[in-house]
Order: sequence, then structure tokens, then C-alpha cells
Amino acid sequence: MNLHQFRFVREAVRQNFNLTEAAKALFTSQPGVSKAIIELEEELGVDIFRRHGKRIRNLTEPGRRILVSIERILQEVESLKRVGKDYASQDLGNLVIATTHTQARYALPKVIAEFTKRFPKVRVSIQQGNPSQIADMLHHDQADLAIATESIADQKDLVTLPGYQWHHVAIAPPDHPLLMLKSLTLEDLAKYPLITYDPAFAGRGKIDQAFALRKISPDIVLEAIDADVIKTYVEIGMGVGIVAGHAYDAERDRGLRSVPAGHLFGTNITRIGLKQGSYLRTYVFTFIELFSPSLTRKLVEQAMAGAHELYEL
Repeated sequence: MNLHQFRFVREAVRQNFNLTEAAKALFTSQPGVSKAIIELEEELGVDIFRRHGKRIRNLTEPGRRILVSIERILQEVESLKRVGKDYASQDLGNLVIATTHTQARYALPKVIAEFTKRFPKVRVSIQQGNPSQIADMLHHDQADLAIATESIADQKDLVTLPGYQWHHVAIAPPDHPLLMLKSLTLEDLAKYPLITYDPAFAGRGKIDQAFALRKISPDIVLEAIDADVIKTYVEIGMGVGIVAGHAYDAERDRGLRSVPAGHLFGTNITRIGLKQGSYLRTYVFTFIELFSPSLTRKLVEQAMAGAHELYEL
């Protein structure tokens, strides 16, 4: 057996059991992929895939267990390559960050600016998506780390650590009646059209939950994945915005004012996600500590070794 066979099996599963697409993804021929898989099955003495005619349809039960081992072996091979690269060039390489628009726009600029000063030879790439897409990038080794507020903490095979806490704010034009209130309530917000995040982003679930618990049906007239879009429509008078607190800056957003809303929607935690078992180059540890100073290399290494549940903000 060989690594090519393992890669063919993994890619066949990733391509929904389409060997033609698997061959294209690996820049080889479909008959070659099919032959290599059959030879691996013969060597192992079990069928990895269920077949209908010449087409594969699904994994067999032993095939599922074999796939787990294949994923582990290929991950270790990638780790070996990274170890070699790391020691050959400690300050040279690529850093791919999978994150949401809000993190890329508001939380990361200062961190990346400082990181590039320390590691000018490292090429930084930001891949944006929703939390599910971000987790997939990590699972498929398309990113070194993920940064998001939402559901990456619940993803299997990911180690997630808390980066920082934040709260929502309500935003409105300077003359809006809400700004005159001493303490904002959900009932106050529900009197006006609301503009906030798409359900997959920036703590939107907590907003919906807060209104639902009070049996209030807010008039959400616009949803967006981007706080800048929300602020734009608030400025033209379309409604009151609810955004992450770090997305509002009094100096930059001079046409708007903010009202604290953390007491209504609770505390949110932005987390850093890493693929369990992956090899982290030296500069990845530095980036993590720049993003969240409490996440030292020692703590991250302990988390990757299985102690990540022992640390919370």
C-alpha cells in the first residue's frame, strides 16, 4: 500500500464518491484511481466502498474505519512536511486565516500589521466565510487557524480556545429617540425597524433568543453579514442597527451613535480554532498570542495535547 492509494480513497469520499471528479482534483486519470483503490482493497482483504455496477456509492463499515486511519496517516505526513519546512525556514512560509467579515474588518488589522512586522517573509492570506465554511477549511487543511464567534466550538476534531469577549450595541442616527433613554430594553428596540446580522453571524442567535424569551417579535427589515452594510442602512434612516461593539467606532462612524446592549443579549466569545493533531509552525503561535495575549505557546500546546477544556476566559 502507498500514500497515493490513501489520497485516492480520501478524495473519492470528498468528491461524493465520484471517481472522475476525484481524478480531476488529483490531476490524474479516473482508471488509475479506480485501479489503485481496487488494489488497496485486495491487499487489505476487505471492500472499502459499496458498489453498484462499476460505480461506488458509499463506504462499507470497514471502509469507514479505514478512512479514519487514512485521514490520520495523511495528516501525520503533512505534519512531517511542515516540521521539515519549519526547521529549514523558521520565518518563511504562509499563514492562512479562515474567518468572518467582522473579524477580518475590525479585530484583525492591528494584529496582522504587528505580525507582518515581526515576520515580513510570511505571506498572510485571509479566507472569509460563514462559521460552517470556516470549520470546513480547517478540516480540509485549507487554513492554519480559524477565528469566529459562532459554532466552531461545537465542531468535531477542532480545538477551540477563547480569544476575547464582546457585547452588542444598538446604533442609530444622532437625533434618534433611543439615544435619550437611560437604559435600553428589548421593548424599546421592538418599537423600531431593526437591521442586524444574518442568522449565521456575530452572535445573531443570542439576539433572536433574547426576543423569543420575552415573547417579542421584532421587525427585522434587513439582515447582512457585514457590519459596514448594517451601518450604511442605519445612516439613511432605514432602522436601528444591532452590531458587535467592536464594529462601532465613534471617530470613524461620526454619523451614528451607539447604546450598550450587552445587558440585553449577553456576552459573546470570539474563539480561535485549530485542527486537532495538526502541526503548528512557530509563527502561528506568535500570531495566536498577538491576537489574544493570554494564549501563550505553552497553553496552546497543552490544548492541542487534549487539555483545551481546562481554559476559558
